[in-house]
Amino acid sequence: MKLYFSPGACSLSPHIVLREAGMAFSLEQVDLRSKRTASGADYSAINPKGYVPALETDEGVLLTEGPAIIQFVADRAPGSALAPAAGSMARYQLVEWLNFISTEIHKSFSPLFNPAASEDMKTNARNAINKRYAYLEGILGQRNYLMGEQFSVADVYLFVITNWAGPVQLDLTPYPHVQAFQARIGARPAVQDALRAEGLLQ
Repeated sequence: MKLYFSPGACSLSPHIVLREAGMAFSLEQVDLRSKRTASGADYSAINPKGYVPALETDEGVLLTEGPAIIQFVADRAPGSALAPAAGSMARYQLVEWLNFISTEIHKSFSPLFNPAASEDMKTNARNAINKRYAYLEGILGQRNYLMGEQFSVADVYLFVITNWAGPVQLDLTPYPHVQAFQARIGARPAVQDALRAEGLLQ
């Protein structure tokens, strides 16, 4: 399998999950401005959406969208226990978390990275994100992981998106349980390996 990524982007989530699952894969870095890959390929021809992640499976199928990719990887490595069994109520709860992170947190960060966004837009985005982290603070004050005491792909996704708080100067000090969660996930060997591979950790 080949994962197309950009350092520190949301593609870090499937990168970590691939390592957690112990699966064989290669990496191809993408310059999101020029839409060229490290090998010189036109990324727009590979993924017309133009953004990462994209996973080329062993069957030659291209999967895009992080939440879909991480569930695919988890299902290919059931022994890793990264996702509950398909069809179980716990699996639908996982999907619930992935949708919450994707729509309520991930996309809310977009204006904070956009130089064309107005200050009002950025203020509204920060307010929305803070409401979501206030909710997560209550959840993570009661358990170690989003799904309870079982680490899952949802924790990886939340960790990656929450890592963006630093670059956009979003203060997480009001959320000590969220900060403890970040430290807990960040200390995992697979996470450290992925961060190192993307040049985000010495």
